[in-house]
Amino acid sequence: MHGARKAFACAVILATTALTSGQSFADEEVNVYSYRQPSLIQPLLDAFTAKTGIKTNVVFSDKGLGERIAAEGENSPADVMLTVDIGRLDTAKQLGIAEPIKSEVVAKDIPSQFRDVDGDWVGLTARARIIYASRERVDQTAITYEELADPKWKGRICTRSGQHDYTLGLIASMIVHHGEAETEKWLVGLRDNLARKPTGNDRAQVKSIYAGECDIALGNTYYMGQMETNDAEPEQKDWAASVRLIFPNAEDRGTHVNISGVILNKYAPNRDNAMKLIEFLTTPDAQEIYAETNFEYPLTPGVAIAERVKGWGELKPDDISLSEIAKYRKAASEMVDRVAFDDGPAS
Repeated sequence: MHGARKAFACAVILATTALTSGQSFADEEVNVYSYRQPSLIQPLLDAFTAKTGIKTNVVFSDKGLGERIAAEGENSPADVMLTVDIGRLDTAKQLGIAEPIKSEVVAKDIPSQFRDVDGDWVGLTARARIIYASRERVDQTAITYEELADPKWKGRICTRSGQHDYTLGLIASMIVHHGEAETEKWLVGLRDNLARKPTGNDRAQVKSIYAGECDIALGNTYYMGQMETNDAEPEQKDWAASVRLIFPNAEDRGTHVNISGVILNKYAPNRDNAMKLIEFLTTPDAQEIYAETNFEYPLTPGVAIAERVKGWGELKPDDISLSEIAKYRKAASEMVDRVAFDDGPAS
């Protein structure tokens, strides 16, 4: 066994096995490096194994998996990498670790704006970058991203770091729509409307609204579902109840969406099984599991959105290509530093 493969076997933190009692399958497997938490993908892997008999081995980390695959090179045990943001998908592409995914199944299931133009990554689910608004202190029910720079919001907005992947995706989308000069003016206006320095994750922004520290915040849709169903930390249900969702630009170009997605390692040792997994993840069955388990939007046309997610309002997604947005992430990151966004509002 190659050293990397042995290390992988020792590092495996989650594996699924065939679920059909009494059946024996060939000793087949697929190795997954995942930025997605095991609890979020376990139901999908269970369903895949039950259908195919292919065992899945998963290594989870919240950082560095693309770089790890690149360092492992030809000895990498990874067959696929699952990730949660266009930024990490694009990073994998730039690292040169991805083999183009060529599949009629995938091309049929996933719309082109959610696939890399060269096939180096494929989107699996979408989440919208929306506005959480205080039910008590915000009356309006429509908003635009551009409006976040309006002085009427001065001292009323919370958000996480400008250098976080989710924020960079939004800023990059603004560059695509408005150009760098106008986007920089907008970002300065947004910065000066902040109630405090950017800090915490998306849930922390909702907590700040609940505490009265700000009135609106940027966040991803699926966090609402995670808070509303959090029995382990019931105080998060109170945070969620204090806000409602507003989908920005619903009346014009649509709301910015980001994606979770998958790449195929160009040195995948189990390439055929990897392709079977990728194709399975785009099928209606798998997309329904994503929708119900993770409160995300399926990308495969015709797959139903979870009832809880429907209750938040109708999503009209911005149809700009995610590949186009990825081109401007570096410019967005430089802009965040240039305007000192993470230092908070100017004095």
